[in-house]
Amino acid sequence: MSKAQKRKRLHKGDGDSKAPANKSTVDDGDPYPALLRPTAEECRDVRDALLSLHGFPSEFASYRRQRLRSNSAVDCHDTQCTVKVETLNESAEEKDEKVESVLDGLVKILLSQNTTEANSQRAFASLKAAFPIWEDVLAAESKLIENAIRCGGLAPKKAVCIKNILNRLQKERGRLCLEYLRGLSVEEVKTELSHFKGIGPKTISCVLMFNLQHDDFPVDTHVFEIAKALGWVPKTADRNKTYVHLNRRIPDELKFDLNCLLYTHGKLCSNCKKSVAKPKAKVASSDDCPLLMFSGLV
Repeated sequence: MSKAQKRKRLHKGDGDSKAPANKSTVDDGDPYPALLRPTAEECRDVRDALLSLHGFPSEFASYRRQRLRSNSAVDCHDTQCTVKVETLNESAEEKDEKVESVLDGLVKILLSQNTTEANSQRAFASLKAAFPIWEDVLAAESKLIENAIRCGGLAPKKAVCIKNILNRLQKERGRLCLEYLRGLSVEEVKTELSHFKGIGPKTISCVLMFNLQHDDFPVDTHVFEIAKALGWVPKTADRNKTYVHLNRRIPDELKFDLNCLLYTHGKLCSNCKKSVAKPKAKVASSDDCPLLMFSGLV
């Protein structure tokens, strides 16, 4: 494989490689043991700065509420303790919101690859409208599934992946359900999901963080570029090594909020949309992009 092909593969899709998630690409060995960044204080400062700028992203609010409900203790030494406690004062509608199934969550993550949030949401809604239950999707022809999710892009590839997941579940477990993953450890979940064709480390990490409430730190394009710019990983790092290093360095209690905020900031900040390391133009001040204070660009 040429260097150009390797680079293309690295940035294709959601960054998942074909290597199983429980193998050396995401094991417990830190690929950069001498790099002592990010520190816990640095993670907290970046989180606080982005939270002050953006507020907490509404698209992840329901997942955050689920995590807060599952955590009986709140770390009152955390500078954002007040925000977390206030979040627990939910409306009746929020308290009654239905917990997303693991299978629904996995398919949503698959549909979000290489498209916008709005398009992936439309694709999932269209899929559920055409096929209300997963048994309907399993029985449907691939072309019909493609038509239902076409607005999300890469419909043929994503339809095949969804069908593969459902076929394997039906064959091996006799039912279309992934709720059994809730009782497994992080490593067991990685092992289970890595057996599904088309499911790689980044997708698995998202399921762990959003649907299973584990303390994991997915690395998408935005997080990857910002982490390099901040010096949290070497400029030569790949996404799998970045995933391993950041999961060892970032405190568990900060992973969820920090990940959601870095992703959101990477999408919204004109200075960071492609890479904080190579800004197109100098921003007016660190008030416009607080990450400049941490990256040494100002």
